Amino acid sequence: MRTGVQTETENGRGSLGPGSALYLVATPIGNLEDITLRALRVLKEVDVIACEDTRQTQKLLLHYGIQTRTVSYHEHNEMTKAAELVVDLESGAKIALVTDAGMPGISDPGFRLIALAIRHHVPVVPIPGASAFLAALVASGLPTDSFRFSGFLPAKSGQRRKLFESVRESPRTQVFYEAPHRVLETLADVVEVLGSDRHVVVAREVTKIHEEFLRGRAVEVLEQLQGRGDVKGEITLLIAKAEGSELRGQCWATREADHVGRSGGRESGAEESGKRARDREERGVSGVAEE
Repeated sequence: MRTGVQTETENGRGSLGPGSALYLVATPIGNLEDITLRALRVLKEVDVIACEDTRQTQKLLLHYGIQTRTVSYHEHNEMTKAAELVVDLESGAKIALVTDAGMPGISDPGFRLIALAIRHHVPVVPIPGASAFLAALVASGLPTDSFRFSGFLPAKSGQRRKLFESVRESPRTQVFYEAPHRVLETLADVVEVLGSDRHVVVAREVTKIHEEFLRGRAVEVLEQLQGRGDVKGEITLLIAKAEGSELRGQCWATREADHVGRSGGRESGAEESGKRARDREERGVSGVAEE
């Protein structure tokens, strides 16, 4: 853990340093108080703020009395706007990049501008803060020592199921964003592909007034949400890692079924599976599949 504390810039007075820079500023994901003092100072002192939605950002700026000029930067104009902003940066401008909520570049616009600024040797400065998937992860109760964040799930069921198949035996917590109108269908896919007993967490409206965490077996969480009708709000879906015992059972069943299919005998299949398991233990191989 880092314990050193230092001022942000060379002059040590808390104002932005000399020269141009692109500041990636995290903004609240629901509660306007979830913004850092450093972020507020940067937003006040830069020359311009590039916003995913200027109307949404103005609510934050008005709340804190910030009058910095804003420009639009979103997924529909970033191809051309990124180049324009880099020209300004090369001319000495200090620009803050914000999205509607959370950290720029995380399931939001930002990557093109960041990559282009780096290619042109413009300093890129992260101003950390709120992140929906991290907030949901730490409060989920699922293991946080190893996890994978994959952004938004595919809209089509077939693609979602294929993704779930790929993480069936994953040894890490899986984290996704999902649209509220698809969450019931998605949980049904989880039950179908990963099993009804797979533990999941649905984090809804994190940091907002109606914040909620639904924790339990996939089939239980699905039934609970089905009883409500329409599901609303921002959704983060977390899926627990596969348990070692579940993996061993799945591997055993797969090998046995495969051998039975070839030999036509359940008893010989079980004996062969046991032999393979003992051989694997002697070699020190766990049999747990990595992603």
